[in-house]
Amino acid sequence: MRQKLRVAAYAVCVLDGRILLARSPGPGGVPEWVLPGGGMEHGEDPFDTVVREVAEETGYRIDVSGLLGVGSLRLVRRRRRGLFARSVDHHGVQIMYEGNVVGGELRAEVGGSTDLAAWHDLSEVSGLNRVPLVDIALRLWRERPAAGRVPD
Repeated sequence: MRQKLRVAAYAVCVLDGRILLARSPGPGGVPEWVLPGGGMEHGEDPFDTVVREVAEETGYRIDVSGLLGVGSLRLVRRRRRGLFARSVDHHGVQIMYEGNVVGGELRAEVGGSTDLAAWHDLSEVSGLNRVPLVDIALRLWRERPAAGRVPD
């Protein structure tokens, strides 16, 4: 079985009761809202990753004001390529930071993994089609657990 590790850094940017999210095509082409952020490049510091990814996906420059927590997700997926099917043991590590917008202008990413960036009222997030990481990160942002992890 093939093993795949992905380390990614994400930003929770909240301003005036609104959170900054990016829209991704999602599985099956159904759009879903995600935190701005993404995968670390080899040799890149996660702090630099989140600053770069937010700029790429939203057009904003941010200051990182704190580490909210670290998440870990493991999935085994069966992938089919032509006549062959193969299982992949995927392990994702998500580093979540708090970010404050300090410059730039809101815009959509061009040629990337997202196609729109927008501010959403915190009270309306539960009604959005979103990835579970949005809820986990918001809980970390609200509760600030000392261990940097949302209890099960």
